[in-house]
Amino acid sequence: MTTNIDINDIKEKLNSKLIESGWARVLKGFIFSTEFDNILLSLIKDTQEDKRFTPSLKYLFKAFEETPYSDLKVVIVGQDPYPNVNQADGIAFSCSNEKKALPSLRFILDAVNKTVYNGELESTDIDLKRWSNQGILMLNSALTCTIGKPGSHSDIWKPMMAYLFDYLNVYNPGLIYVFLGKKAEENAVHLNDNHYKFFVSHPASAAYSKLKEWDSKDVFNKVSDLTKKSYNFDIKW
Repeated sequence: MTTNIDINDIKEKLNSKLIESGWARVLKGFIFSTEFDNILLSLIKDTQEDKRFTPSLKYLFKAFEETPYSDLKVVIVGQDPYPNVNQADGIAFSCSNEKKALPSLRFILDAVNKTVYNGELESTDIDLKRWSNQGILMLNSALTCTIGKPGSHSDIWKPMMAYLFDYLNVYNPGLIYVFLGKKAEENAVHLNDNHYKFFVSHPASAAYSKLKEWDSKDVFNKVSDLTKKSYNFDIKW
């Protein structure tokens, strides 16, 4: 039963957390829609059936909270959150709740250090809030998943992803998108040619294949070049 859960209260609290970063007016149309009601009801139902999800609701929109909308330059899209308890922090690939980088982030940081910093290991902070604060939206295609079941919530988040990418497509031309993996790439259908788009394999694929390094296609240097050209901004990876 979900009748004792105040859906509107949850939505109000989530929306209020987005005011400072400027995303409240962007996402308000979706947050206060029946489609978002359906997402929340699905999450609540899973919880009541002892199917816990991650991250918790307090981290649900963390990526948006930490990325000022007015500073938005880059959108890096992954698949879904880390599937184990207390790993995901709401920012794609970020490991602020861990003592060390999980495999996907380790491959990402290794690629940054090799391609951008020539092996000098200058990028070691596993809390990717530092990227978010520079206008890089670190977004998963699904904002939640059932604990222990990667990809389990891919379908329920599709309406929000469609809403978000349709909005950015119209109101934020010229953004730089990096799609990591096939699941992330599905979101590119919502974008026209007025954006920069890069398609790279998901770093987890390197881990699954037991490779020593992930082929980033030098995407971090390419993104840096574009942010310098388009925004006169140097990213500190």
